[in-house]
Amino acid sequence: MCDTVVALGSATADGITLFGKNSDREPNEAHHLVRLPRTQHAPGSTVTCTYLTIPQARTTYEVLLAKPFWIWGAEMGANAYGVAIGSEPVFTRVPYEKRTGLLGMDLVRLGLERGRTALEALDVITTLLAEYGQGGNAGFHHKLYAHTSFIIADPHDAWVLETAGRHWAAERVKDVRAISNGLTIGTTWDMCSEDLVAYAVRRGWYTGRDDFHFARCYSHTLFTRLSASHYRRNATEGALRARLGALTVQDVIAVLRDHGDAPYNPAAGLTGAEVCMHAGAGPMRGSQTVGSMVSSLAPDVQTHFVTGTAAPCLSVFKPVWLGTELNLFGPVPDGSYDEATLFWRHEALHRATLRDYAALAPLYQPERDALEQRFIPAALAFRHTTPEERAAFASRCFAEAEAAEARWRELVEAAPVTNSPGPLYRRAWRARNRAAGMPEQF
Repeated sequence: MCDTVVALGSATADGITLFGKNSDREPNEAHHLVRLPRTQHAPGSTVTCTYLTIPQARTTYEVLLAKPFWIWGAEMGANAYGVAIGSEPVFTRVPYEKRTGLLGMDLVRLGLERGRTALEALDVITTLLAEYGQGGNAGFHHKLYAHTSFIIADPHDAWVLETAGRHWAAERVKDVRAISNGLTIGTTWDMCSEDLVAYAVRRGWYTGRDDFHFARCYSHTLFTRLSASHYRRNATEGALRARLGALTVQDVIAVLRDHGDAPYNPAAGLTGAEVCMHAGAGPMRGSQTVGSMVSSLAPDVQTHFVTGTAAPCLSVFKPVWLGTELNLFGPVPDGSYDEATLFWRHEALHRATLRDYAALAPLYQPERDALEQRFIPAALAFRHTTPEERAAFASRCFAEAEAAEARWRELVEAAPVTNSPGPLYRRAWRARNRAAGMPEQF
């Protein structure tokens, strides 16, 4: 499950569009950050996406991608023109193309590599959707077939694009908007696929007796309800609207860290889904937030804050900019524990904290907050400096966060566990840790 939010400049404190997203995946499905440079391609070139090979564009733009390590595409990302896109799996009544097609995550990357504005990226995605469809397994160890919704934003504009197979509807954002794992567009939209209503009529989902409602006609009711998307979208969009006109980067980060009503215990319950997602003991809560991103989409220089690590409630948001080499992210992780990678080093801290979340997380969250209180305003001011100065500042932030996490890990591992989670929760995490080859103490 995932959540994506956007606030146009009319809704923010500094008049700059803000974008944010959590990527919720399987706990051992490592999240990776990658920067790809602008590239010219020879005529007739092709590109192999996760499952499908398609014609390559003559030029692909510089992009920052936040992605599952094994997938060609990305859950979220941004390009050098200030376009940012996030995707959500949604569950619809249209049959899934299970063998081939473009994953929604492939469409995110293709939209970023080929679109200079939000509207251009939307056109890229819908054109490819019409020609190739969407399909294939989007799950790591557990199969996942779904369709996709997107928020597509740039410094001046933002769109919600929701799809069901090759059918789609798009709505222009007016101030703030949030999406989760369910269709949200109802009786009005700004653009749609040609046969959106006709297809629903042919399938018997719409009889013409009342106003056509895209989400009501196309949603798979049971799976959408099980995703808890309505609850999470109400939480994220409600938090944005509560700060309308005054929203900041820190507000969007707080939205992505939301656990609902306090006190929060990730070991409690077998079901449920919060915005900051934690895997539980049972199969109904098998995902966690493996990476998060918040972007300040200024017209001149965009500043992106990324975790590169799981559990935003326990992670540091660090600044990055496109336009320079980014030697910050380290080796590509995979599904096995590797101390050399950013994702898995943090997982050692994260999973040690889960032994007694309520007691151990507060040992270092105040210092984490203090780091971000320095990083974020300084980074936003650094957009007026040279690319080299921005790159040096980003390197210092990553190094400082890395040193802090190493201290926090020692602190947490040495701390006593006063309220151990129940046996089902411990057993579930032991199995996940064994599968990843985590050290025995976790």
